[in-house]
Formats: sequence, structure tokens, C-alpha cells
Amino acid sequence: MDIVIDLIILIGLLVIGVPVPFCFMAAVLFMIVLHGYSFEFLLPVAFFSLNSLTLLAVPFFIMAGGLMSSSGIAERLVNIASALVGRVKGGLGGATVVASAIFGAVAGTCSAAVAAIGAIMIPRMEAEGFPRGHATGLVACASVLGQLIPPSVPMILFGWVTRTSISACFLATVGPGILLVIIYGFINWWMCRRIPSIKVPPPVSPWQQTKEVGRAGYRGFFALLAPLIILGGIYSGLTTPTESATLVVLYTIPVGFLIYRSMTVRDVGRTLFTTATTTGVVILLLFFVMMLGRIYTMENVPQRLIAMMVGISENKYVILLMVNVFLIIIGMLMDDFSGTLLAAPLLFPLMKQIGVSPFHFAAIMGTNLGLGNVTPPCAPILYLAGRIGNSRFDEMVKPALIFMIFGCLPMVLITTYWPDLSLFLPRLIMGVE
Repeated sequence: MDIVIDLIILIGLLVIGVPVPFCFMAAVLFMIVLHGYSFEFLLPVAFFSLNSLTLLAVPFFIMAGGLMSSSGIAERLVNIASALVGRVKGGLGGATVVASAIFGAVAGTCSAAVAAIGAIMIPRMEAEGFPRGHATGLVACASVLGQLIPPSVPMILFGWVTRTSISACFLATVGPGILLVIIYGFINWWMCRRIPSIKVPPPVSPWQQTKEVGRAGYRGFFALLAPLIILGGIYSGLTTPTESATLVVLYTIPVGFLIYRSMTVRDVGRTLFTTATTTGVVILLLFFVMMLGRIYTMENVPQRLIAMMVGISENKYVILLMVNVFLIIIGMLMDDFSGTLLAAPLLFPLMKQIGVSPFHFAAIMGTNLGLGNVTPPCAPILYLAGRIGNSRFDEMVKPALIFMIFGCLPMVLITTYWPDLSLFLPRLIMGVE
């Protein structure tokens, strides 16, 4: 009962809008007062856990996402996507999905993808006749690709918490990410057929289309190098995720100043300020999560959770369904960072007991939390997209629900019950089991 009350305190504070780190702090304080745990024991545990080079990747990827928006790199990635798929009815929506996937290969978070791609694509789509609600809902749902296409900050945190290979976790979400790009592209095309206001670009010859793609690729050459630097460095073994994140920041600044000439000193200062404040929030969150995690471990919460779920059903597929529901709810209440840090240590022992690969579980967690982040009533990413796109909730909720129900939800279920989708690349490239 004490654990239930603690979780009610945590979730209740989240629902009423208390900042996430302070919600975890309240949960920690409740357990300390109730059970008499010593700060002399818990504080060193939290400080020792934060002493990790892996965590340095988090602020650098956050910084990279901000710099991409102001350096002109994000806009050129969008132009490349538009040249590839923009000349059919609704093609600009498909370009938004592709651009979100490409940008995800640099920024690594949902919020960065919404901020960068939404600010560019929502006005473009509206100018082409897209209803503002459709454009905003599409950007919000496509932003899930920011944490599925590697590198992914939630996967860095997942690997850090569970002590598993971060590179393999990156690879595990590639299959679901590519599948989601295809599904979203088809749904967007089907919906746009019924929207008469959308303008259809005039047809061009295959040669002209090839020239447009080549021109966009030439102008965006340095933009395309950014994801290649990150992924090439990691999977060639030359750099760690932390080193790759550092390199892409050092790469983005001269590209923005000297090549694309769209970045200013003020942009860099604003990005550094945003990165510092966001990193401070993340570190404070990690500090309290580590303390709460140690308390839950000492109170045998993971074992209790295993016993409860196995008591309901011993069928592996039923347990996975319950895990999916739990993760979606967590995703509705928290951002992708907080949800990963809370759910990963709680559910990881259960996944091992029922024979689920750690990397399959990483993909399950990433897809579920992504869906939860855009699912009403809480939907933190959906509301962020609404603010960026200046769209009312009633305008964007219907198209967003269509993308969720017919796009993201099937992808979550396929990822959960078809392990090879997420395990194929880790097995092929890294030889994991």
C-alpha cells in the first residue's frame, strides 16, 4: 500500500502540473519519512550514479538540436525531403514525415523534432492548402521519429539505466522507425485525397525531378553530413555516442556561421542557455530518480510488479499487452526522458523473466512512450506542437488521433509481437542475441 500511495503522489503531482523533478522529489521524501531511510545513504548513491561519461551525450545532443534549427541545417534537410516526395497531392505532408526522420538522426528527441520541423513545415503546409490542424497533428505524431531514428537520447538513458549496449539500443528502434515513416506517409496521402484545398504541384519530367533532388542535395550536402558523422562514428567504432554528440556540435557551428551564414552569435547564446536549463532539469530529475529507484529496489518493487502481472496471467503475450498499456500511460504523463528513467528499471527484471531481449524491450519502450507523448488528455508533445503551430486543440486532435490509431498504435503492436523487426539490425551489425 505504501508504494501505491507513493505512485499516486507522483502521478497526482504530474497531472496538476508540478515540474517533473519536484514530483520525483516528493515521492522520495514520502518514502524517506515513511520508512526512515537515511540521506547519508541515498545522497552518495545518487551522486555516484551521475558520475558517468555516457550522460554527457545528453546535453550535447540537446545542444545539437537547437543549433540545427538556427544554422540552416534543419531547413535544408526539409528541402531535400520536399524534393524527394513533394510533387504529389499531400506530398508536403510526406516530406514532413521524412524530414522528421532525417532530423531525428541528429537531434534524438521528440521535442527537438517538433520545434525544428514544426516551425518550418507548418507554415509551408498551410500555404499549400493544408488545414492548420492537420499540419500540426502530423508534425506532432511524426516527431515520435525523433526518438526512434538513432541517435536517441531516451535510448542513451535506457542503456545507462539498464547497463546494456547503447549502440544496440539505437539499432533496435530503426526498424520501427522506418515502418512508421511508411505508415504515416500512406495515411497522410489517403487523408489528403479528401481535402480539396490542398494544392497539387504541377507535374514535371523524371529528368526535372532528378535535377530538383540533385539541387536540393547539393545545397544540403553539409546538412546531410551531420547524421553521417554521428552514425558513422558510432558504428565504425571510432567514437562513442558522447564523442559523436560533441563532434556534431563542433561541426554545426562553423557550418552555420561560415557555409550557410544563417547563424548569429545571439542564436548560439540562446541555444547554450536553453541547453543549460534543460540539462539542469534533466540532472535534477536523474538525481531524484536514482534515489527513488534505490528505494524501490530495497522495497522489492520490481519483484512485486512481476508477481502482480504474473498473477494476472502467465502468458507472455498478455504480460506484454499490460506492459504496453502501462508504458502508454507513463508516456501520457511524462516526457520521454522521465518516462524512460521511471519505467526502465521497474520493468527490466520482468522482461528478463519472460524471455524478452533487452534490445527488443528498448524498442517496445521507445515506441510506447512516443505514442503516449502525443496521446490526450496529457499529450505533452501534442500540446507543444499546438503552441508552435498556433493551432487550437479541437483543430488538431482529430487528425492527430487518426495518425495515432491507424499509424502509431499498429506500429507499437507490431514492434511488441514481432521481435525480429527490432532485433534484425542489432543481430546483423553487432551480433547480439
